Amino acid sequence: MTKIRIAGTVNDSITDGPGLRYAVFVQGCPHNCKGCHNPQTHDFAGGKETDISALLEEGLQNPLLCGVTFSGGEPMCQAHALAELAKMFRESGVDDIACYTGYLVEDLLAGKVSGAKELLEQLDVLVDGPFVQKERCYDAKFKGSSNQRVIDVRATLKEGKAVLCTDERWN
Repeated sequence: MTKIRIAGTVNDSITDGPGLRYAVFVQGCPHNCKGCHNPQTHDFAGGKETDISALLEEGLQNPLLCGVTFSGGEPMCQAHALAELAKMFRESGVDDIACYTGYLVEDLLAGKVSGAKELLEQLDVLVDGPFVQKERCYDAKFKGSSNQRVIDVRATLKEGKAVLCTDERWN
C-alpha cells in the first residue's frame, strides 16, 4: 500500500484544469510563496495520510470525470506516490492528468527533485513556476501569476526542453 499525505480532494473541480476534474491537494510545500491561496497546505506534518488506492477509488466514482489534477502543497515532494497514482488512473481509462508545481520544468528535467521525472512521465500538462504575487493575473486560465507556464509534458520529454501547451482548453 502506497501512502500519501494530502490536504484534501475535490471530486468535481472546474478551477484546476478543463472540464470536471478530480483534484488531489497534497500536504507540504517548501516554497511558501507570498500570497499563496493554499497556505494551509505548507506544513509537511499537516493534513492526513491516506492510501493512493482510496484516492483512485474516490476519483473514479465521478461518471463525468474529464481528468485528474495534482496540486498542493507541492506535488513534487511526493512525486513517487503521485506517479504511481497517475499510472493507476491511466490504467483505469483517465487520459488527462495535470500537475501544478512551484518548480521550473527545467529543474525537474535536470533531476534536481527526487522522483520528478517519474511523475513527469505520467503527466500530460504541467503548470510550472512559483506563484508571484506581483505578477498575479485574473484573466489567465488555470494559473495564478503571469510567470507560470502551461507545459505540454509529452512534447517536453521528447524535446528535452520546455514546450508550451497549445491545447486551447488550457490557454
